[in-house]
Amino acid sequence: MVATKPLDLRSNLKKYMDCAFSGEIVVITRPKQENVVMISEDAYNKLEKASRNAEYLEHLDRSYQQHAANQTITFSLEELREMESDDWKPTQKVKEFMEQVVNE
Repeated sequence: MVATKPLDLRSNLKKYMDCAFSGEIVVITRPKQENVVMISEDAYNKLEKASRNAEYLEHLDRSYQQHAANQTITFSLEELREMESDDWKPTQKVKEFMEQVVNE
């Protein structure tokens, strides 16, 4: 990790960009702990991917917990096609499930 001040960054921008591109983390120190971090686009993309993966895993965990608590409902392909209709009304199956979820 490399730390620098804004004035030094302006004077040596290419040097610090090369550092970031080579994998170094460049911290630009500012008053009041309002620091900025410079990283390569590749490092940024990896961080974004890791963040999306973590969100997806949380979603899977929540789905698994709902399934384990019997808070899911299953539909056949025919039932799903019926739901696409503009005049679809909730079936008894859906009403019972919603009632069960609300009461838990």
